[in-house]
Amino acid sequence: MTERRRERIDRGIKKRSEDVFALASWREMLYLAGPRLLPVALVLFLPPLLSPYWQKVMLSVGVFGLLAVSWDLLAQAGMISLGQALFFGMGAYGAGLLDRYLGMPPFLSLPIAAVLGGLVSTLLLLPVLRLRGIYFSMVTLILPLMLVRVIEATKIFGGTEGLSGLTPWPSVWVEMYLILGALLAALFGFRRMLAADYGLVLKGIRDNDRSVTSAGINIYVYKAQALFIAAAVGGFAGAFMTHVYLFVGMPVFALDYSILPIAAAVVGGPGGLAGATLGAAILVPLSEALRGFGGLRIVFYGVFLVVFIVAVPEGIFSFVRRKYHQFERWVEVD
Repeated sequence: MTERRRERIDRGIKKRSEDVFALASWREMLYLAGPRLLPVALVLFLPPLLSPYWQKVMLSVGVFGLLAVSWDLLAQAGMISLGQALFFGMGAYGAGLLDRYLGMPPFLSLPIAAVLGGLVSTLLLLPVLRLRGIYFSMVTLILPLMLVRVIEATKIFGGTEGLSGLTPWPSVWVEMYLILGALLAALFGFRRMLAADYGLVLKGIRDNDRSVTSAGINIYVYKAQALFIAAAVGGFAGAFMTHVYLFVGMPVFALDYSILPIAAAVVGGPGGLAGATLGAAILVPLSEALRGFGGLRIVFYGVFLVVFIVAVPEGIFSFVRRKYHQFERWVEVD
């Protein structure tokens, strides 16, 4: 019996586009631009087709997508975070305090709270940048839990009752397109950044930080910069949701804001930012669709996660991208 094996071959358009040859037709241009135009088209045309309930779900997709992108960005620099809730909560409280005590409108408090949240989070984690692996991860997990207890014990910033009656966004369409536009900007902007020399240094720190240090590069400066950028993105998400919920309190430091972004990055495929975004677009609507199962929701959700991870360990985005750029055929083995 003749032995056969499966062979993967790159499509001709992919091979030509990666070399010095010019694209020869609109079909080839659309082939390359399609994956980039699809999320833009979905953001522009999908929200008006959704019911008010699913529009709120889309808001959550944008928020958790930003948190997943910020987690993946940190992972590119070798920093595995278990505390995206820290970034989210800092931005949320920043926007709430600016609104309550300074009367800032949302469009002004949003960027200021994002920067302040990123700065405070960076200062809190700056002393532990020299830690590696699980040790850095444990600190990021503990900090938001500690902050919750500090707020509860000291009753600062409204204590357990939080701050309510904050200023809302002008309309639901402003909410929708603002958060989804920010997600697209973060996705395309950070992918561009990681493809530049700056991103190559971050990846070098992740792969072999001692080699980067031996080249005369201060890796802790780059780590601090990556930490600030990721924290500011998470703070942006928190500040945005403060003006959606019109409330900020201790729940903004909940573990959900730490665990779901990690699950989204793992399911979608870590390492490229697009996988983290795709994972959030899958897991957030999935969790809402399963809400009708009550207590069994967590069971079904866990089963889906296990199936995703076992069946497609490389991540859904990497799997889809490989299928898009390659075709397979069976060949005889000599």
